[in-house]
Amino acid sequence: MLINRALLPGFLLLELLVLLQPREALCGDSDLYRLETLVHDELPLTQGLGFPNIASSFYGGLAMGSTQDGVDDVVKAWYMDDDAEEDQRLPHRRHPKDTVPLTRLIDLGIMTLRLDADKHEHDENLTVIRDQRGYLYMDIVELTPEKMPNYEAMIKRFFEEHLHVDEEVRYCLDGSGYFDVRDGDDRWVRVSVKKGGLIIVPAGIYHRFTLDANNYIKAMRLFSGGPDWTAYNRPHDHLPARLLLMMEFIRFHMAHLNIIKQLMTKIYQIALATRITLNKMGEKVSDYVA
Repeated sequence: MLINRALLPGFLLLELLVLLQPREALCGDSDLYRLETLVHDELPLTQGLGFPNIASSFYGGLAMGSTQDGVDDVVKAWYMDDDAEEDQRLPHRRHPKDTVPLTRLIDLGIMTLRLDADKHEHDENLTVIRDQRGYLYMDIVELTPEKMPNYEAMIKRFFEEHLHVDEEVRYCLDGSGYFDVRDGDDRWVRVSVKKGGLIIVPAGIYHRFTLDANNYIKAMRLFSGGPDWTAYNRPHDHLPARLLLMMEFIRFHMAHLNIIKQLMTKIYQIALATRITLNKMGEKVSDYVA
C-alpha cells in the first residue's frame, strides 16, 4: 500500500526541514543528528517502504546481484489513464507519464525479479524460489491468437477485475503482457512484464491481466500445491485471503506510525534550530550594514 496522500504534505515538510537544516546546528545536537539519520535510513521517502516479512522470504537466499540487475528493463510500472474505451492492450499511460518505481510495488506486496529465461530449465535462482515458497506445481502456457481458441473472448475474461486465494506467480519466458493491480487509493497500476521478468502477485489483491499489442506471451505458472485458477470477481472482500492482506497492510503501516511519531516530535526542534540560526545570520547582516 502506498503512503496515504493525506500524509504526504507532512512527510514532504519533514524532509524539506531536514534538507534545509544547517549542518552546524545538527552537529551540535546529537538528537537532531540522529533524526536526520532516522529520516534517511529508517523512512526513505524516495523508495518503497516494503513488507519486510514478504520481501525477506521472497528474496532471501537468492543471488541478488543477478536477480535484480536489469529488472527495470523487463518490468516497468505506471498509473493508468481513465480511458476505458481504448483497446485494453494499449499502454494506457497518463500524459504526462506517471511512472511507478518498482520499489513502490513492494508496498503492495508485489515482488519482481529478472531471471535468465533462456536457461529456465536449469536456473538455480528459480530452484531457490520454488523451494522456499513451496511451488510444487509448474506448467508453461503460450497465449496467442494462433494457439488459443476464442482468443478475443478469453483475453476479455482475463481482464475482469478479480482476486485469488493463493498468490499468482508468472515468469515470462518470451513475449510480454500487462498485470494491472489496485493501489492503496484504488487506482490502477499497470505492470508491464517482458521476457525474463518474474512477478508474484499476493493473494487477496484485486488485479487483472491482458496481453499487450504484440498478442503473444509464453509464461511459466507456479503454484503451491495443485493448479488452481479460481478467480473471484470483485467484490469479494469477505474472503479470508482479502482480509489477511488488509490486515498485513494495517500491521505494516501501524509499525511505521511509531517511526513517524518519533520524527514528528522532532519537527519543533528542527524548526527552532533553523529559526535560531537564521536569526543569528540576520543579526550578523544587520551589524555589517550598520
